[in-house]
Amino acid sequence: MADPEAPAIEAEGLRKRYGKTVALDGVDLTIKSGTICGVLGPNGAGKTTVIRILTTLLRPDGGTARVDGYDTVRQAELVRYRIGLAGQYAAVDELLTGRGNLEMIGRLCHLPRKEAQRRADELLHRFGLTEAAERLAKTYSGGMRRRLDLAASLTVEPPILFLDEPTTGLDPRSRAGMWTLIADLVEAGTTVLLTTQYLEEADRLADQIVVIDAGKVLATGSPTELKATTGGEHLDVVVHRDDEIETARAAMTRVASARPRVERHLRRITVPVTSGPAALIEAVRELDARSVAIDDISLRRPTLDDVFLRLTGRLADADQSDATTADDDRLTSQGAAQ
Repeated sequence: MADPEAPAIEAEGLRKRYGKTVALDGVDLTIKSGTICGVLGPNGAGKTTVIRILTTLLRPDGGTARVDGYDTVRQAELVRYRIGLAGQYAAVDELLTGRGNLEMIGRLCHLPRKEAQRRADELLHRFGLTEAAERLAKTYSGGMRRRLDLAASLTVEPPILFLDEPTTGLDPRSRAGMWTLIADLVEAGTTVLLTTQYLEEADRLADQIVVIDAGKVLATGSPTELKATTGGEHLDVVVHRDDEIETARAAMTRVASARPRVERHLRRITVPVTSGPAALIEAVRELDARSVAIDDISLRRPTLDDVFLRLTGRLADADQSDATTADDDRLTSQGAAQ
């Protein structure tokens, strides 16, 4: 029987290799019950591999993992009864109605027919799909499919839910609606582990964040704790013309406590500063002295983007996730077949 005092999810030294490719290189995780843990990392960092090991879809080459107190290898069947999983792409049967999908999942989970029907009705209402219940899933929008997929993962009310990039491809309104649904689940006692490329999503939802890259954990902590590691405030300057970027960079170097970051496509230079408003005033003077025209200048607190850049050496770019996550899927699918 699982220890009620044990963490909801616990992993130590997880390793996974596909040929010469190292997917995980000693990953450790500890996630408290009733919380949301966000796993962040660049494309191909190993996020999906972590999810698949914890949900028993892959066997690790090394290390151990326990979910709700059960070993994911030795007690895989018991783990499966305790979890729900929604992958990167909505796994719905397009030729069934919304209700039909949920009733089918209920029956596959060995619910009696009437209980499966009752649970389907409850979930359709909970996820705002009642009016579309009798429509074929192939007529659903992307946001509706994601909601239906999440509803299916909750058919047996699992205490632990794994969400692999749950809002990828959704419009801002649908994404915000999904955030509300996830927060409501945790409020009711569900433990959630989610991977995401949207740093705003992690900042908004997660109690704990784990940053991984090249299969290794780089940092763990709350959003506030991780942002505090980047130092003081940041100064952002947007120049008016592309040919003023280098001049502006030189000006900002004089007021920065570290090397400026340049985003050329946005004509934006960002520097960490320690003197707050005084640094803002100094930056305006330096830019004016060089006759640099600016569209905007602002002082702000650190964000998870700053944390991500400091730890991985690159900016997060959710819009470019498809190609590399496809590679990750290919690798983990090969592992599942072995």
